[in-house]
Amino acid sequence: MESSFATVGLPMALAVIMFGLGLALSVADFRRVAKNPRAVVIILGCQVVLLPLLGFALANAFGLQPLLAVGLMTLAAAPGGTVANLYSHLFHGDVALNITLTALNSILALVTLPIVVNLSVAWFLDSADNLGVQPSKMLQVFALVLLPVALGMLVRARASTFAARADRPVRVASVVLIVVVVLGALLGEDRALEYAAEAGAVTAIFCALSLTIGYVVPRLAGLSTTQCIAGGFEIGLHNATLALAVTLTVLNSSEMSVAPAVYGIVMFPLAILFGVVVTRIGRIRTVEAP
Repeated sequence: MESSFATVGLPMALAVIMFGLGLALSVADFRRVAKNPRAVVIILGCQVVLLPLLGFALANAFGLQPLLAVGLMTLAAAPGGTVANLYSHLFHGDVALNITLTALNSILALVTLPIVVNLSVAWFLDSADNLGVQPSKMLQVFALVLLPVALGMLVRARASTFAARADRPVRVASVVLIVVVVLGALLGEDRALEYAAEAGAVTAIFCALSLTIGYVVPRLAGLSTTQCIAGGFEIGLHNATLALAVTLTVLNSSEMSVAPAVYGIVMFPLAILFGVVVTRIGRIRTVEAP
């Protein structure tokens, strides 16, 4: 899909979104891992192990067309995004943990995302010759992830007052850009409505189950309520823009972009519903505590 949207608009949108993440990060966020490694390991374990398995199971259970299935798997392997941090703040999660997880998850995806995508293409397209992830293109995509984050961190370190003032506008701009990117991806596919109808239900279920896994697994592991809420949003709200960048620019497939694009729409209302439910659960637990 060689268009101005895929070659210019999408990379610019991803860069702005990741710059916004960088404005909220500091070196101390990475040091925090050493103080609380258990929560990080548990939640990232859900991302790296459970979500690709969930995506694979759903793709097969719903009998998705191969290209749509690869798009779902790309989404499953994509790290959490800045929206997770915003929702965690709104619903009283551990935002500091979210920021740390998002940063580490984005770096970890340098390794895990290409592996999951390559295996998915080989499995669903039934041919090792169809491996679509070219290392050079993947490096270009992750340059659009890591360099803006580093720039945002540098701005925060050198001009903290400006970074604090810019944080909210950039967050709002990030949400707007996500919506624009999602609509652009859908409009760029001739059979968007047909594919969206096929992938819509499975994508919504994937989002709902991802949110649930991100909350329940940490809860079973004994993490605090705020950490579990952070885990739910981190695991449930993927970086759909990054997934679209991979499907459109690396895999060059508008069909594969349908699942991430549909997800970019359904995740907002599902995240609000999830936030209301877990906040109420947290209040009930507080009341029942001796």
